[in-house]
Amino acid sequence: MAIDRRAACSPGGAEDAALSAAGALFHSLADVTRLAIVTRLAGGEARVVDLMEQLGLAQSTVSAHVACLRDCGLVIGRPEGRQIFYSLARPELFDLLAAAETLLAATGNAVALCPVYGTADPEIGRKDKRR
Repeated sequence: MAIDRRAACSPGGAEDAALSAAGALFHSLADVTRLAIVTRLAGGEARVVDLMEQLGLAQSTVSAHVACLRDCGLVIGRPEGRQIFYSLARPELFDLLAAAETLLAATGNAVALCPVYGTADPEIGRKDKRR
């Protein structure tokens, strides 16, 4: 997806498709659990049981999120005996995570104060999660 600042306000055609794909990518990473899984896998491969222990979540929850990430093409599994070791499918995810950390540092985590998506007040933003 190439960013053209002149066309940013009037997308159409191929730009709409690229924006839809980018929206789907960011939506897949917007869930805190999926982002935690991706961040953990950036440190090396892990099994669902490893992720369960590290995240303190149920097996069904972790498996569902890993399946979502796998379906999106962000995570791959490597079978070894009866176990599956998951890792990031694309090295570009490392760059995306690093860019996000840089952006958060540059803005002083101001996004945490966002009235819709921020985390400063857990009650803020719960009215409409359809966005």
